[in-house]
Amino acid sequence: MPANQVLPNLFSTIYNNEIRNKKECLIIPTSKLASEVLRTMQKHKYIGEFEFIDDGLFGKLRVQLLGRINKCGVISPRFAVRKDGFSNWERRRLPAVGVGILIVSTPAGVMSHTEALSTDMGGRLLGYVY
Repeated sequence: MPANQVLPNLFSTIYNNEIRNKKECLIIPTSKLASEVLRTMQKHKYIGEFEFIDDGLFGKLRVQLLGRINKCGVISPRFAVRKDGFSNWERRRLPAVGVGILIVSTPAGVMSHTEALSTDMGGRLLGYVY
């Protein structure tokens, strides 16, 4: 699978398993960026624990699902957004202000848009979760 398809695969696998009320899912292949996105989702309590399984090829991620995700998806292309532009994207991608997170890649790493606002940073949009 091409490297640019890892995030869409991650979000679709999580979403499909969530709507089927599964307790965990397996994401194949994986990347460091996918792990950082999962860490951000875990910090905001959308998923439980996750672990990397080294299979000698691309690796796998086993993710514990909590049943808290109504929708998640990738934002493609990865639009650049300034610190004052998050509210526009919030209105576009999230159901209401304060509900859900936009996942952003910043110079300080992958974080939610609320963390990026508090650290006064912009970045590139990767996805959304609510």
